[in-house]
Amino acid sequence: MLDPASRMVATPSRTDRRPHAVVVGSGFGGLAAAVRLGAKGYRVSVFEQLDAPGGRAYVHRQDGFTFDAGPTIITAPFLFEELWRLCGRRLADDVVLRPVSPFYRIRFDDGAVFDCSDDADAMREQIRRFSPCDVEGYERFLRASEAIFKVGFEELGDVPFESWSDMARIVPVMLKLKSYRTVYDFVSRFIGDERLRVVFSFHPLLIGGNPFSTTSIYCLIAFLERRWGVHFAMGGTGKLVHGLVDLIKGQGGAIRCGAEVAEILTRKRCATGVRLASGETVDADVVVSNADSAWTYRHLLPGIERRRWTDRRIDRARYSMSLFVWYFGTRRRYEDVAHHTILLGPRYRGLLDDIFERKLLADDFSLYLHRPTATDQSLAPDGCDAFYVLSPVPHLQSGTDWSRQAEPYRRRIEQALSDGILPGLRDQVVTSRILTPQEFQDCLSSYRGAAFGLEPILTQSAWFRPHNRSEEVDRLYLVGAGTHPGAGLPGVLSSARVLDELVPDPQTLRASQ
Repeated sequence: MLDPASRMVATPSRTDRRPHAVVVGSGFGGLAAAVRLGAKGYRVSVFEQLDAPGGRAYVHRQDGFTFDAGPTIITAPFLFEELWRLCGRRLADDVVLRPVSPFYRIRFDDGAVFDCSDDADAMREQIRRFSPCDVEGYERFLRASEAIFKVGFEELGDVPFESWSDMARIVPVMLKLKSYRTVYDFVSRFIGDERLRVVFSFHPLLIGGNPFSTTSIYCLIAFLERRWGVHFAMGGTGKLVHGLVDLIKGQGGAIRCGAEVAEILTRKRCATGVRLASGETVDADVVVSNADSAWTYRHLLPGIERRRWTDRRIDRARYSMSLFVWYFGTRRRYEDVAHHTILLGPRYRGLLDDIFERKLLADDFSLYLHRPTATDQSLAPDGCDAFYVLSPVPHLQSGTDWSRQAEPYRRRIEQALSDGILPGLRDQVVTSRILTPQEFQDCLSSYRGAAFGLEPILTQSAWFRPHNRSEEVDRLYLVGAGTHPGAGLPGVLSSARVLDELVPDPQTLRASQ
């Protein structure tokens, strides 16, 4: 868990008469929205159902180890720096972001290794080692990634898509950038070697997408990483959560943990506040939901006849995969293991088809292994390592009974790691905990246990995603992975940035009442 100070209930002064904004959920999208609304002049209250802030970025502390429950990769630090500047402070005074190199170590099933980094010469040399004829194609791919980045991230990442005409205006440029192609197809236009195609197409999995169906807009991630690098917050991602909580407190805002929102209250299709599971009601001038978008519409607006996001439409939408995550600490250190390692199984497309299309829990797996103690030893006792390993798995439509399958699945992963990159692991584990798709639904209110909300296919991107300004209820706004622009830290932070344009200034709001 986070430090006790982060679990506080901060209450604004009773004499604070500023218009009131309520934020449902304290994930990064909700915390960023709270900071922006506070800077805009609102009195802000954030309600979190867990016992500490962070949402999917919750922190577990046990047996002297610190485990970040969720995001660990920081790829656009300026989005955090901007939030601190809004409060007249510097991010660097509160949080140290340390570059990680390599960004990722990709280990193929045959033992071959590829290190992704921002070292241009090293990247060319590694590509040459795998396939000399693909070096020139990689250079062209990177230029194409930059072109997509300049449009998809710099121009459109924080622009609201509220009408069909907004979407229509970008169709020509999307066609020019070949956004109708999938990530894997796009990469394959430039690179012929199958293993290198995997190296440059896996990124959608970081935001819940299948490289074989995700729109090639997400090829921008390759250039985004090259431009700003990959960073880790010293002390863990929870340091960023704690820092944002302090910013909100400094603005006179409130964070209430252990306070589940059961309903968004409305009057004449206008949000007026929230009702907590305890029965308490809280009035608000605007409401921002950082809850999963499908969960928000299906469960938090029971009294509204929804016109667009009906139960039928929500059920028929495509959702991201889920995750099985095992957090563990070892009594020894594995010095040769990188901070981020991707361990590929024997299948690539077949495994992804099982996860996304057939929704089967396969016998084989690919894994992402996070060893934060490669960068920050403070996260484990002396001489020990902290890890988490996650396996992409189907969401709950698979019908998997995780109450029965979790431990056997964990043991299979442990055996694979012990036989490979972490020799002798079974005898070295001193602390352990798991997170399954069932907990994503039951504890994190993720519809169907999908870890990243809606799947980022073309027909569920931009205007096609739930809008940042609700189409169903006035003065209700959405942030987080399930709305525009999508999942991943840059995405959820940008979703809060969109509110700068959509939420009226408090003075304008007060004058209209």
